[in-house]
Amino acid sequence: MAVYKCEVCGMSLGTITCGTCEKELAHDTITTDDGEKIAVSKCPDGHGMVKSPMCCGQDMTRTG
Repeated sequence: MAVYKCEVCGMSLGTITCGTCEKELAHDTITTDDGEKIAVSKCPDGHGMVKSPMCCGQDMTRTG
């Protein structure tokens, strides 16, 4: 099971799933036009992606 954890306060989240196919979202990064890397969670079946969770003003780290 994937877990997202805040390295500042220790809060954690369990798996995040797609509302269409119910599959677990895969952690990935995208690069903006100005070269900034952004953490995202993508549906493995291509139903879309969301910005990965944030806590304490920073991206949470995926641990699983």
